Amino acid sequence: MTDGTKLDDDVKAGVRARLDEVAPELVALSRRIHAHPETAFEEHRAAEWCTELLRAHGLTVTAPAYGLPTAFAATVGSGPVTVALACEYDALPGMGHACGHNLIAAAGVGAALALAPFVDELGLTVRVLGTPAEESGGGKVLLLDAGAFDGVDAAMMIHPCPFDVADFHSYAMGSLEVTYAGKSAHAAMNPQDGRNAADALTVAQVALGLLRQHLPADWKIHGITTSAGSALNAIPDHAHAAYALRTPSAPELRALRARVEDCFRAGALAAGCELALAQPSPDYLDFRSDPELVALWTANARALGRPEPEVRGPFASTDMGNVSHAVPSIHPVLDIGASSCGPHQPEFTAAAATAAAERTMLEGALSLAWTATDLSIRRRPAPPR
Repeated sequence: MTDGTKLDDDVKAGVRARLDEVAPELVALSRRIHAHPETAFEEHRAAEWCTELLRAHGLTVTAPAYGLPTAFAATVGSGPVTVALACEYDALPGMGHACGHNLIAAAGVGAALALAPFVDELGLTVRVLGTPAEESGGGKVLLLDAGAFDGVDAAMMIHPCPFDVADFHSYAMGSLEVTYAGKSAHAAMNPQDGRNAADALTVAQVALGLLRQHLPADWKIHGITTSAGSALNAIPDHAHAAYALRTPSAPELRALRARVEDCFRAGALAAGCELALAQPSPDYLDFRSDPELVALWTANARALGRPEPEVRGPFASTDMGNVSHAVPSIHPVLDIGASSCGPHQPEFTAAAATAAAERTMLEGALSLAWTATDLSIRRRPAPPR
């Protein structure tokens, strides 16, 4: 009988050859998604293009899936070890693919296509999940609640970045929408009759600025004003803002939310306005890398000549964090040659469509596939003596 090491080596060579065969299709997929950015829950074309390629190579596809119009599920194999490959493909409003989700989608699809011919030999079930609305909306949280990750032994994805990290950590993140309702009046003739909603927001922002002195260094508050009146000569009767809150853990996030909401209440009280607070997206939990998967990933990335992974604390947030609390997960980040910029900058949008980024995407797809190979062989029952 073939021993595990020989099987591992033989399958890995086959997986690599198969990825080389489909590489042009994966690059084309990445470029197509990049050229047609779609924001949260609007990723109809990106999801369709991913599923077209998966179907063309024999995977069974369900689309839409799990009650989300732009989610999909594709499967191949029926083995006892189930690996989920998460494909993100939403873009940022006004910036396009400044977070490189075009590369994430292509890498997840590529890992599945590379593994597909070998799933029976490995005793593997591969589940590709199209996961919309990572930038806002918490698509993976909704998918997790709907059962998309049920029965999964490992959930995996890669993310483009200006550096390599294998043992990824993220902040827990909560969203907050703030709406003030005041009373309009002429700004010169009778301002005393008005209640200035923009002033309410200003008072709240001053309170938040003062609050920061009393927060731990790794608690973060950031946001934007989306509207604050509509006419220069009228007292603003409405104001709206969107905020994000980040902390290392979910309990800390709840504590920060309570204090931040009090600041917005202070603004309403000071300006005599009504306040409505809403949470538009589910909370994102902190990401917890699985040590076994990190070790397997790191060995495979080294075998491909990837840079030695850096050790970093949390520097971003993702709804994959929620998955990692339920299923052993990895979310390695990979340098795409964008050392002068980072995600959520216009320069990163351009970097996500370069030849260097596409080479990294293919290496990420192969490392994902090899990590799934190693896991399936490691979990295979020992032969009888």
